[in-house]
Amino acid sequence: MASDPDHELPALSAFERDRYRRHLILPGVGSEGQQRLKAARVLVVGAGGLGSPVALYLAAAGVGTLGLVDHDVVDLTNLQRQLLHGTRDVGRSKLASAGDRLHDVNPHVQVVSHDCWLTSANALEIMRGYDVVVDGTDNFATRYLVNDACVLLGIPNVYGSVFRFDGQASVFATPDGPCYRCLHPEPPPPDMVPNCAEGGVLGVLPGLVGTIQATETLKLLLGLGDTLAGRLLMIDAVGMEFRTVRLTRDSSCPACGTRTLTQLIDYDQFCGTPGCTPMPTHV
Repeated sequence: MASDPDHELPALSAFERDRYRRHLILPGVGSEGQQRLKAARVLVVGAGGLGSPVALYLAAAGVGTLGLVDHDVVDLTNLQRQLLHGTRDVGRSKLASAGDRLHDVNPHVQVVSHDCWLTSANALEIMRGYDVVVDGTDNFATRYLVNDACVLLGIPNVYGSVFRFDGQASVFATPDGPCYRCLHPEPPPPDMVPNCAEGGVLGVLPGLVGTIQATETLKLLLGLGDTLAGRLLMIDAVGMEFRTVRLTRDSSCPACGTRTLTQLIDYDQFCGTPGCTPMPTHV
């Protein structure tokens, strides 16, 4: 995502130039690229297992504005994988814990806290104005919600998921690429796919997938290389195997194909989980 050439990029201070020295000497980044990162706005949905490495690395890289969506508190069981938070944070709001940690990583980054669950009623308002949305959620209803809102707003959706020893990553909702609905036109039956709380997850796996999501986000912001748009990266941590499957836009997809989906729907009902509490946003 190259910056608007007519938009003046923010200057880097001498302190920032020293901080990002290793970026400034990189071909494809340099001063202009670092200024693009400083001007960028990225929304991370979920301050949990995937959101932790995403937010930490984007903050360290100098992304100027990081939005975080979460409405949970830190639980002791989170600490096996959610590295934004520490033992002393148990019982605290995840957004408060994450804000403190990210400001320590990089005080130049503005952290915008959205202390709520993402819903059909607020998703478009929250996501509007961001350059990239990173999906760090752990349930199908919220994934469809994030996808559809990204398609409607024209914002790339950097997707990741983990379960037990397996992970996936892709980039959806780019101008020419497929969206999440092209991969999963229909959600699975609600009793067929347990979440991480029910099935478990290797603690390091969200770090691996989240780091890939952070990498894809930086590439989108810098207009660098080939992203995972049109590809699904699948990770088997036990066999330590990575394979990529090609994805194409489904011309019959109601979101990015026929464009018949023009507003957000009831995603609990769509996924067969009516009457659920507001959707959690962490892995």
